[in-house]
Amino acid sequence: MIDRDHELSLVRQAKVLNISRGSVYYMPRPGSPGDLAIMRMIDELHLERPFAGSLIMRDFLNRAGISIGRRHMATLMKRMGIAARDVMDELPL
Repeated sequence: MIDRDHELSLVRQAKVLNISRGSVYYMPRPGSPGDLAIMRMIDELHLERPFAGSLIMRDFLNRAGISIGRRHMATLMKRMGIAARDVMDELPL
């Protein structure tokens, strides 16, 4: 959408497209190596226990020796697109 090599300046391109200039200059930061390692473990745990939410996942990791808080766990799960599955929805009626 935004072309940095275009003859129009970035400011004008943003104005024409009606988007914020801040979003034009924003460069996302990669995750830290520690967070990436934790996210890998969360993925493995989620495959084993899809019903576990952020609090239960936090407890599993704390027992494994990884100190992580509930908010950080919830943030990482949200970033990964992981949510607990409701076991009650899967029961046959």
